[in-house]
Amino acid sequence: MTGLESLDADQQLALTGERTVPGIPAENYWFRRHEIAYRHILDRCRGREILEAGSGEGYGAAMIADAGASSVVCVDYDTSAVEHTRRRYPGLVVHQGNLIDLPLADASVDLVVNFQVIEHLWDQAAFIAECRRVLRPGGELLISTPNRITFSPGRDTPLNPFHTRELNAAELTALIVEGGFALDAMLGVHHGPRLTALDEKWGGSLIDAQIERALAGEPWPADLVDDVAGVAAEDFAVLDARDSDIDASLDLFAVATRA
Repeated sequence: MTGLESLDADQQLALTGERTVPGIPAENYWFRRHEIAYRHILDRCRGREILEAGSGEGYGAAMIADAGASSVVCVDYDTSAVEHTRRRYPGLVVHQGNLIDLPLADASVDLVVNFQVIEHLWDQAAFIAECRRVLRPGGELLISTPNRITFSPGRDTPLNPFHTRELNAAELTALIVEGGFALDAMLGVHHGPRLTALDEKWGGSLIDAQIERALAGEPWPADLVDDVAGVAAEDFAVLDARDSDIDASLDLFAVATRA
């Protein structure tokens, strides 16, 4: 089970704003925007030993396991998330731990997945060093994170109170390379045609339409509810920086190899 189905309230991890969870219609845009990164990597996970560092609700690790990974180990700092993942996805191995002190042996995994997590960490360089330690030579590190330029435009501090430091593509590249990895690709997540049309419908930005009503405490109009609930992962496009403007991307997605 991937966890992408609608869930009963007692099956859901509480929505606090710190992480996205499946099964909530009003959260669906953000969930699908996260989901596309997992869908993009499933083929490369097949037959490999995977660590998801910062596994959150657990749906991503479950997708990776269902796609044929040899093994999937999860590590998350939050006790409630760990307990939820163990209940919801009993086939996963889940550890509660600090991402800058991973409870894994040296050179013990083939691939580390870290999606929408690094922006929450205080010591990002120490985390990259831990990823290098637990990866086998030639192992891969996959990181996604909000693009600071478009997520918190014109700001030195993040808009999201759960984020400590957001990155642009150049900053993420420097962090990875200085941590002993070779950057294979810098990708960006963008709105595809259907979401671009919804942006136009909602005054230029579907994201702003959601945020403005949430901040104002206003009920959403029925057509906004329907539009958000209808978003699919396939409505997003993952584009290489060599073929698109990476600074215009919504999220960054780096693929790196342990040097």
